Amino acid sequence: MRVVVTGAAGFIGSHVADALSGAGHEVLAVDAPARSLAPAVARRAWAEVAARPGVAAAEIDLAVDALDAVAAADVVVHLAGRPGVRDSWGPGRAVAERDNVTATRRLLAACARARRRPKVVIASSSSVYGSARRRPNREGDPLNPASPYAVSKVEVERLGRLAADDGLRVVLLRYFSVYGPRQRPDMAFHRFVEAALDGRPLPVFGDGLRSRSFTHVRDVVTATLAAAAADLPPGIAVNVGHPDHVAVRDAIAMLTDALGVRPEIQRAAPVAGDATRTWADIARARDLLGWTPSIGLRDGLEDQISWHRALRTTAEVRVG
Repeated sequence: MRVVVTGAAGFIGSHVADALSGAGHEVLAVDAPARSLAPAVARRAWAEVAARPGVAAAEIDLAVDALDAVAAADVVVHLAGRPGVRDSWGPGRAVAERDNVTATRRLLAACARARRRPKVVIASSSSVYGSARRRPNREGDPLNPASPYAVSKVEVERLGRLAADDGLRVVLLRYFSVYGPRQRPDMAFHRFVEAALDGRPLPVFGDGLRSRSFTHVRDVVTATLAAAAADLPPGIAVNVGHPDHVAVRDAIAMLTDALGVRPEIQRAAPVAGDATRTWADIARARDLLGWTPSIGLRDGLEDQISWHRALRTTAEVRVG
């Protein structure tokens, strides 16, 4: 099977590209590292992705470049986009519109024009729900986006459903708070681990009482590949998240316990538009994909910590 992975230099995309090539599929990795939140990090990741056996790499900006090569596939796993609630305010609003909405609109149009229309798996986000209240969010719940980033993801989903109405096989995956090895430097656990290893206070937005369905990247990859292979109703949305929600302060306690350090916190104002709670109902993923997450937060954090330590060891060897 020929699979295109957009955003292949990114956190989730690099893992998906690895899994697909490891399973024997022909993978075209697509990304525009210069548009990353951390271009230097993305460039290093891009070089690693491009060097993997079974992976061809193409630098393509989905918002402006020709997309014929992207559309010439059996499956397109669309993970590219501008992430993050915090960075989507002010000037970031236009960037989220360009990299999420415009890019997805052009990609879907290219896939619809293709002689052999590919299946398209699109990454959405739990942020489309806003804050979960007395029960986990189900896919049929009303959407309540509270940030420009979340609004852009709601529009991405609308474009996906319109394309599905026109005959394109589209699946929308709502990812919940993904963490693990290769996590972006702007993400919470990455910042927490690096601060703890440096002996600095952990930078926390708000009071630490906000809770998340933290989901390990390996579980996310398993769900994504299952969605790419499954025969699903066109335009369907599926939650991909751990069914347990954990408060940030409790996650920090697990993390610092695993590191063997005493937690010191540096508090900052809460991020505007950030959900007080994300909480995934995964009945649909279990029924349609046969998927349930297998990695609990404590084990998952130890896995991410091991990755951070390995990075530091490699850097020390290079310096030495």
